[in-house]
Amino acid sequence: MDALADSSTLSALPSPSLYLSGFGTCVPEKVVTNFDMERLTDTNDEWITTRTGIRNRHFLAADEQPSDLAVRAAQQTLANTGVPLERITHTIVATCTPEYLSPSTACVVAQKLGLRHCVAFDINAACTGFVYALNVCQAFLCADPQACILLVTVEGLSRRLNWKDRSTCVLFGDGAGASLATAQPLNIPGHLSAKLQSIQCSSDTECWDLICVGGGTHEAHVLGDSVSETFFVTMQGREVFKHAVRALVSISLEVLNKEGLSVEDVDLFIPHQANLRIIEAVGSRLGLPADKVFVNVGNYGNTSASSIPLAMADAFKQGRIKPGMKVLVASFGSGFTWGAAVLQF
Repeated sequence: MDALADSSTLSALPSPSLYLSGFGTCVPEKVVTNFDMERLTDTNDEWITTRTGIRNRHFLAADEQPSDLAVRAAQQTLANTGVPLERITHTIVATCTPEYLSPSTACVVAQKLGLRHCVAFDINAACTGFVYALNVCQAFLCADPQACILLVTVEGLSRRLNWKDRSTCVLFGDGAGASLATAQPLNIPGHLSAKLQSIQCSSDTECWDLICVGGGTHEAHVLGDSVSETFFVTMQGREVFKHAVRALVSISLEVLNKEGLSVEDVDLFIPHQANLRIIEAVGSRLGLPADKVFVNVGNYGNTSASSIPLAMADAFKQGRIKPGMKVLVASFGSGFTWGAAVLQF
């Protein structure tokens, strides 16, 4: 029998090991509070806080680029791990706000780091970018167990906010995260390290138009044209909320079941930090107590692909992640895309 046609043979194949090490993060120095937002758009602190849980977010300075954040996060990762730059074989950047349509932000980041010869490309799964990128790294490590992958997430969503749309412009912030993905563990005392135990990704492309960030080739432009509202973030919030809660609960249960785990086995749940109401609804439906659900959306807003890396780093600093813990991460983004992973620390 053809092994490719035998599903039982395929399901029995072991997944390649993936270890994450040296988590680095970076957010811009510029902090924008809800009271600052009151001067930028028709809103107020009470409206934002009660509906989103967001109090502050970080915005890029006028002379700062997303790749600058990515480089600082990557340098922190390299310093944490002690891995020399020349050991990096791949640079993968998860982002939905690339600096250019071409070249990739990964190439810009690699150049700024001094990496000249490595595989470099971007992944765009919006807010699910980190989880999707883990799956891609897993595939590369299966093909080459000696690979050392610099996995970076970075977003500059402040550059795509419509200040006349108060329902979306208050939600987002900028930030970057970085880590090394390897097939063998890097033993680094005092630093965060985890093994990918299980991962599951999915999408529903029927809903692609419910969250959009423009600026691509969908619209034809000639020099001198002004941009339309579709150049900025657009979102149908109520519909997104319903889909997000349903998908995050479903994918979280799927990834646990895949590994023979239950919700009770989860020591900490780190969901995508988009909105406090979504986080609370997902935690409640999963039956997780509040002390097992990590929340830092109030400090950063929605940083899209970078939200889980920023949250993991904060959780570790706060002592919420300890060796031996099982951490469930789950994210949902435009496309719609969603994914979840179980990390063993």
